[in-house]
Amino acid sequence: MRLLFLGDLVGRGGRTAAIRAIPSLRARLSLDCVVVNGENAAGGFGITSGIAEAVFDAGADAITLGNHAFDNREIIGHLAREPRIVRPVNLPKGAPGRGATLIETRDGRRVLVVNAMGRIFMQPHDDPFAAVERELEACPLGMACDATVVDFHAEATSEKQAMGYWCDGRASLCVGTHTHIPTADTRILPKGTAYQTDAGMCGSYDSVIGMDKEEPLRRFVTGLPSGRFEPATGEATVSGVFVETDDATGLAVRTEPVRVGGLLSEALA
Repeated sequence: MRLLFLGDLVGRGGRTAAIRAIPSLRARLSLDCVVVNGENAAGGFGITSGIAEAVFDAGADAITLGNHAFDNREIIGHLAREPRIVRPVNLPKGAPGRGATLIETRDGRRVLVVNAMGRIFMQPHDDPFAAVERELEACPLGMACDATVVDFHAEATSEKQAMGYWCDGRASLCVGTHTHIPTADTRILPKGTAYQTDAGMCGSYDSVIGMDKEEPLRRFVTGLPSGRFEPATGEATVSGVFVETDDATGLAVRTEPVRVGGLLSEALA
């Protein structure tokens, strides 16, 4: 199976670039499944049902979220109706939506998508390792599903690496999101799980992690906020990770970074 994961869509520029790129990437890479993190898609904070549907219409199979999952209140009811959108699995009991979903590809194969959120330098939530463990045990790779994608939305690289090894041998891909900068450690872990500490973002890199530079710079220099963060409007780079899996085991046999457009050097599997 051939999978693509795209990092956080940041604002109009990031989501527009991703929506335009997904059809061509599906064709060029012969993709079976596309998973997109959409938690910054609406003005940099959260996602709306309309944006989610546009991403699905472009060819995405699932959308993951993160710490801004509920910033747009309108999405809360939609989460109950749309099984292809997942929010972090380790949110407190009673949180709307679901933390994992089993999707079916166009040729009938099954992909488990799990979203979890870290706890280091983030809001404290339930244990992400125990929560991911429950989902992996409930739907074992190679038995109940043909591929598994784990999106770990976290700040600390150490916690992300630990989650990668926790999933190793039990997921096709464990990839980090949230910090918006693609890391240079794309690899297959010893037991066969593809891994990258952060997928990067789909957004303008002429920015401070996707936001227009003026307000972040002002806050760093003066310590005082003077307005809200606004997504940068420059040409976006579409950033993500490509994985090819073994059909018998669901484990990775190849993985490569993907970067298309904008300021970053191109990388296309």
